[in-house]
Amino acid sequence: MPPLLLLLFLGLSGGLLPAATAAADEQFVFDGFKGANLTLDGMATVTPDGLLLLTNATPQLKGHAFYPSPLRFHRTANGTAMRSFSTAFVIGIIGAYESLSSHGMAFVVSKSRNFSSALPGQFLGLVSSATNGNATNHLFAVEFDTILNSEFNDMSGNHVGIDVNGLNSVDADNAGYYDDATGAFRNMSLVARRAMQVWVDFDGQTTQVNVTMAPLEAASRPKRPLLSTTVNLSSVIDGDTAYVGFSSASGILFCRHYVLGWSFSMDGAAPPLNVSSLPKLPVTFPKPRSKTLEIVLPLASAALVFAVGAAVFALLRRRRMYAEVKEEWEATFGPHRFSYKDLHRATDGFSDKRLLGIGGFGRVYRGALASSKVEVAVKKVAHGSRQGMREFVAEVVSIGRLRHRNLVQLLGYCRRKGELLLVYDYMPNGSLDKYLYDRSKVALSWGQRFRVIKGVASGLLYLHEDWEQVVVHRDIKASNVLLDKDMNARLGDFGLARLYDHGTDPHTTHVVGTMGYMAPELGHTGKASKASDVFAFGAFMLEVACGRKPVVQDARDNRLVLVDWVLERWRAGAVTDTVDPRLEGDFAESEASLVLRLGLLCSHPLPGARPGMRQVVQYLDGDVPLPELSPTYQGLNMLALMQDQGFDPYIMSFPMTSTGASTISDLSGGR
Repeated sequence: MPPLLLLLFLGLSGGLLPAATAAADEQFVFDGFKGANLTLDGMATVTPDGLLLLTNATPQLKGHAFYPSPLRFHRTANGTAMRSFSTAFVIGIIGAYESLSSHGMAFVVSKSRNFSSALPGQFLGLVSSATNGNATNHLFAVEFDTILNSEFNDMSGNHVGIDVNGLNSVDADNAGYYDDATGAFRNMSLVARRAMQVWVDFDGQTTQVNVTMAPLEAASRPKRPLLSTTVNLSSVIDGDTAYVGFSSASGILFCRHYVLGWSFSMDGAAPPLNVSSLPKLPVTFPKPRSKTLEIVLPLASAALVFAVGAAVFALLRRRRMYAEVKEEWEATFGPHRFSYKDLHRATDGFSDKRLLGIGGFGRVYRGALASSKVEVAVKKVAHGSRQGMREFVAEVVSIGRLRHRNLVQLLGYCRRKGELLLVYDYMPNGSLDKYLYDRSKVALSWGQRFRVIKGVASGLLYLHEDWEQVVVHRDIKASNVLLDKDMNARLGDFGLARLYDHGTDPHTTHVVGTMGYMAPELGHTGKASKASDVFAFGAFMLEVACGRKPVVQDARDNRLVLVDWVLERWRAGAVTDTVDPRLEGDFAESEASLVLRLGLLCSHPLPGARPGMRQVVQYLDGDVPLPELSPTYQGLNMLALMQDQGFDPYIMSFPMTSTGASTISDLSGGR
């Protein structure tokens, strides 16, 4: 017999052909996974029966299974035109309870098979809280999710979703199929312990994705897909090739995720699976009750009722201690809300030993979260009235999305009775003003001061121009600049910040801030702006360089304004004479001159004459030369000008704060 016919004969008899066959590595079929060549990690394994098991009974772990060779998804090398593909697979989910499961599973197309940084649980082993939604993920997935997660805007606890670079689905629907005969929608339970077949088709020309599913025993594939949407995969699949496979992760409940069979094809329909040859899902039946259990169960039940009663009594006693204010509208802010109990424990009951300081808006405590051991700072702010609270919490959550290395991260909030608690990253070196004025501390070097100034400038540029909304801080000063463990500056305390869209005016009309940092125009307009923030930053630069507060009182009760003094020395050609004497002349004269002159420019009485923060950063980085000060500036006296603009002597005689500056706050409008 010729060799070719011999091979064909043996193959038809089941002797040589493997379970997976491929045409140019772009088409394969797995009717079961015995001997299949797959790349597995985590909990993923192939059972002796040929089932691909992605997750077992181990909690909080993940598992992945990928076809080992990358597939070419672009028509041409480095091109944008996508090729079509089609895949069919059979899956089954078996949980500890028939109607309750751990988290789901997903079919994945990914640039990389490395998911080491992804998290288990609701993240399905695909992303983490920090990377969810990032374009750099280069990830397309069809998820079969069995738990409703509000942080991903899930529609239900039994849905199918199309995901791009994250778990916030671009299209989703409840699991099920459309009956060809009647057109009616038939629900399917993903956790019903029954095998179900899924088809995913992508058209490279129309960029349309169709997802169809049906029970395994269905006579044919439904004509109408469950999901149909367009996805620009050319921007998702970066590079010519990508990997295809499956991902799943366990949570706190027992659950197993299985794949029974899988086929895939580029530029054509996926080969049909041989349903009769697929391995079977494990059969699960409830265990018979033993006689011992029949005797013990009533006694245990009675003991349980007594224990529950005692626990409820104790819980009611403790309830008042940990009572929080919760309303329905806060459900959307769930991931940003901390429980009062967790914060109470983290701060040892808000012990005085944990007190970091007392500011104009409340007390700040140091704490450590029991779950993660992360150190935090908890600020208690009195809010009293519910009026405007929804808007304020929305603003807190929005500010919590700010991400910059020179901003103190606002992690979330909690409401309890008449208090609002704000949770921040903890800064171990405290506030900058202590290093400027506390003689018991070692004076900051000039290099440290210059780095602090540049860091705060970078943070302000992000707030003003680089985030999705404009954030006007409204209270920039040394006591609101915190230092991390490496003495890097972090601008904090957004209690006075107001959000408004780019190109619009802020809505506040209340004068809030700290005397000496407040722009002259605030006295009669009352409207904070980016320009008024720049003015405050100018005062801050002079304060850091000179080691003096913006407004001080001398022995004769005269008020001296720092900017006027620096301006006077600049006119005399000796501006660097104002540098903090604690440095004992050890500073870079060119940098000090730049900071002092830029501080004067930012402190210009006319808002239109002040630079924007992008210009300020360019000046500090040396990318753009600093222009000469306007001659019109030389004849102005800042103290007199502030009085003319509405900052009268009565306001300026307010009691001095611990930092030596008078603080004016209007919580009714500025919160």
